[in-house]
Amino acid sequence: MPIFEWLPNTTKKTLWADILAGLTGAVIVLPQGIAFALIAGLPPEIGLYTAMIGPVIAAFFQSSYHIISGPTTAISIVVFGILSQVAEPMSQQFVEYAIVLAFLAGVFQLLLGALKMGKLVNFVSHAVVIGFTAGAAVLIAAKQLKNVFGMPVPRGITFFEILQYLGLHLSQINGYAALVGIATLVSAVLFRKLIPKLPYMLLAMIFGTLLNIWIDGTAHGVQLIDKIEAVIPVFHLPALTIGNIRLLSAGAVTVGLLSLIQTISIARAIAVHSHQRIDANQEFIGQGITHIIGSFFRCYVGAGSFTRSGVNFQAGAKSPLSGIFASAFLLAILLFIAPWTAYLPTPAMGGIIVLVGYNLIDFVHIKKIIKASRTETIVMLTTFVTTLLFRQLDFAIYIGVVLALIFYLMRTSTPRIVTLAKDKSNKTDGYSNAHLYDLVEHPLYRIVRIDGSIYFGAVDYIAENLFDLSMEEAPKYVILDLKGVNFVDVSGIEFLLHEHKRWIELGGDLFLCNLKKPVRDFLKKSSFVQEYGMENIFKNRAEAIEYVEDKLKNHAL
Repeated sequence: MPIFEWLPNTTKKTLWADILAGLTGAVIVLPQGIAFALIAGLPPEIGLYTAMIGPVIAAFFQSSYHIISGPTTAISIVVFGILSQVAEPMSQQFVEYAIVLAFLAGVFQLLLGALKMGKLVNFVSHAVVIGFTAGAAVLIAAKQLKNVFGMPVPRGITFFEILQYLGLHLSQINGYAALVGIATLVSAVLFRKLIPKLPYMLLAMIFGTLLNIWIDGTAHGVQLIDKIEAVIPVFHLPALTIGNIRLLSAGAVTVGLLSLIQTISIARAIAVHSHQRIDANQEFIGQGITHIIGSFFRCYVGAGSFTRSGVNFQAGAKSPLSGIFASAFLLAILLFIAPWTAYLPTPAMGGIIVLVGYNLIDFVHIKKIIKASRTETIVMLTTFVTTLLFRQLDFAIYIGVVLALIFYLMRTSTPRIVTLAKDKSNKTDGYSNAHLYDLVEHPLYRIVRIDGSIYFGAVDYIAENLFDLSMEEAPKYVILDLKGVNFVDVSGIEFLLHEHKRWIELGGDLFLCNLKKPVRDFLKKSSFVQEYGMENIFKNRAEAIEYVEDKLKNHAL
């Protein structure tokens, strides 16, 4: 448990820093906890429970000193997408499913951590995360337009269906609701710009509430958020029936994986500035235990929060104690303001959530991806559009991951193959790209360097290049320089043995040199060396060239 590593280092100075950071975090998470729960289709108190319980449990098990776990926007909308297919949002059944989903996601995360599968998150590319988050952000904003405008938009419809419905029912807009919602949104933007050090979302919600009271919006059809009845989390057994487990297992894997990706990404981003080492497997374990225990206190799936974690670090937090203090302060604040939540208008909350959605769109990284890579741009845009097109949001993540892997396999299946020749201007090793620099190659042998792995996806491409080379009249021998090869699989071994025999049948031979240690060890472990012949494998290119040239001289004599 990492707590035994950092707790002994606690001093009065670090304790005070964590207390101040915790107070800042509590003020920030109050409106977020309510907003994110509503995004997930859950009562406000469920979001607040998650915001309170998550950081306390995670503090004992997470490796990061600054990550704050709790409800997040992207996870909330995925939870909504999964559960809205099987239950009515805000219903008791929906809440029970959300709790079971958290438990199952936690088990999945804990299992991955125990199996040391921390590198699994690397298979979900940055472009997929950026595209999905942007799509979720747009969808979040679209789904809140019904609250901002006071319109009865049907649940469970896609982004484009929402726009179509709004366009056909403009006459149903409630002017009072629209005034409160838009005024809250605009005030939040102004508060953030004019007084950035204060909790602008909380101030905007207060402003929207006062405006609604002033114009008597409730009398004109402006709906209010349900009053938070219970602010203290109590023990609650999840409904872990066989039927519920079967129903929610697939969704738990998706939301659990997304939770880990988000948490690890944020932890690593902060670690760049804090210079702390992040243990991905430990973060997996921490998130898993947090969700399992949290599910017994009516918490739903959360993750590391970018906003709260960033503010926590900027506020000077020194250890995970800041998260524990944030939870304690949040509970104290809630005990005071819970009765006042009955006056909070739904349009005001909707306006805040629209702003939250907008803030989720990472325009900086979107521009970088578009500028840097065409394939990554395609992955990002495909994930973004898929998020908007389909009701099952987890499907968008699968599409993005599969597409990214396809592009990766396409790229690695065509390794760079370079023919080398003597180059007097190259002072490093005396050889350069023959075709690029128009160099004269040896008439009786070729030096071919492969830059990429020799695996099942690439052997056909490499074989085509060597076949074309064998069709030329000049080359009798080929030296394969494997300096750029990091990996050879069984298909690669079979390919090399086949090519070796083929070149011998053509009256020549195929030699290998510059094998990296992992490749050399793998070939030794198999029967490759015995079949290929140790005399045909050389430590470096110079030895291989010397051997081939001596062989050519002896053959000429």
